[in-house]
Amino acid sequence: GSFRLVSLAEARDEATRLRKIARAGGDPLAERRRERRVVLTFKEAAKQVHAVHSATFRSAVHRDQWITSLKMHVFPFIESRRVDSITSADVLKVLNPIWLEKPETARRVLQRMRVIFDWCRAKGYCAGDNPVTGIATVLPKHRGEQQHHAALPYQAVPAFIAALQTADTNESIRLAFELLILTATRTSEVLRATWAEVDLDALTWTIPGARMKSGREHRVPL
Repeated sequence: GSFRLVSLAEARDEATRLRKIARAGGDPLAERRRERRVVLTFKEAAKQVHAVHSATFRSAVHRDQWITSLKMHVFPFIESRRVDSITSADVLKVLNPIWLEKPETARRVLQRMRVIFDWCRAKGYCAGDNPVTGIATVLPKHRGEQQHHAALPYQAVPAFIAALQTADTNESIRLAFELLILTATRTSEVLRATWAEVDLDALTWTIPGARMKSGREHRVPL
């Protein structure tokens, strides 16, 4: 390590400061360790977490969206702040402008901030509770939250398929919709399927992990 010569006056001032901390019930050694600890800014921490997780992202698009959402919605507020100085109030300032206007983006930003602060706590860059914890409970509920497309009762599925097969529409659409129902797969998995994924001898359709939400290869019996 490197050393710096200090004057006698500086040494006396430092000793006086540490005695004041001790008299106030503090721990002088812990205080000095805290002061010497390297602490990242939020921007630095975000970039390091992004680099650590890059290999796990489902696609290059997802990888870029992860950091871009922070650059757009978080960095303008706290990019230069030390991670150990950021509070729940700061997180609220970040989320308030987008919480109702861009609910899906806001939820993703919230999750990404949670990951970053958990990483910082594990690394020792900050201590105590994650400032993101409990934030969603004090923000207004999103309009239309928990609404899903209506489901067809399973008893009506055979009649629906029969009607689908004779519907006046494009044959590719009819067949894709029928395949979707019979294999219980996602729309994007059917629309992006290729013949290379289908084994007609084994009667299986193997969807590569890159196209699966779970990131794992999925075999569908045909």
